[in-house]
Amino acid sequence: MSQQLIYGIHAVQQAIACAHSGTLYLQAGRHDARVQAILKQAPKQITVCKVSKAELDQMVSGRHQGVVLLLQPQLTHTQDLDTVVTQAGDRALVLVLDGVQDPHNLGACLRSSDAAGVCAVVVPKDNACSITPVVRKVACGAAENLPVFRVANIARTLEQLQRLGCWVIGLTGEATQGLYDLDLTGSIVMVMGAEGAGMRRLTKEKCDFLANLPMLGCVESLNVSVATGVALYEAVRQRLSL
Repeated sequence: MSQQLIYGIHAVQQAIACAHSGTLYLQAGRHDARVQAILKQAPKQITVCKVSKAELDQMVSGRHQGVVLLLQPQLTHTQDLDTVVTQAGDRALVLVLDGVQDPHNLGACLRSSDAAGVCAVVVPKDNACSITPVVRKVACGAAENLPVFRVANIARTLEQLQRLGCWVIGLTGEATQGLYDLDLTGSIVMVMGAEGAGMRRLTKEKCDFLANLPMLGCVESLNVSVATGVALYEAVRQRLSL
């Protein structure tokens, strides 16, 4: 796994609190309050370097706002998924993304997952977006805080989660029952499909339930990151009402 680049004031501010080791690159001459706040927040193991704007422009293609954080990779192994879910107890909440391609969508899904208390996110190793600098910027620190597991086989991973006592719920417009009619208060896995194509056939077959979100207008579906946020927060709503 390569080193991880995070850039932009807000994204770096969120990520640096979870950083284990790395380098913080600051644009020379920046002494404003937001940069000073990042410096105060940086742990001792983070090296700080002052560089020119041109050097930062070469490091990233996006709008860096004078700050770039280069993190050393923290490896997460698939065999640890059991431990993460078990430690979450009888109300584990897991998100599985079956082939999301767009880095902005993946970053938004991670941000919603972190906010909703998801204990683990599962994505495929192949034919799906990886954790890129754009993903990390959109996720605003969630990519560093959440365990993200890249697995070779989503169907087998769903079986693994079922053996741990989780109910697997797949979101699809083809479903005949609504998500709001399901009990989401126990240990559940929420499965979201890829943009356009949705969930793959074998993924659907492994789900215990298929559910839809009500669509009251003329559009047929929601953006996957929006649907993810809606679905996760229905689980949050039900759990808080207990």
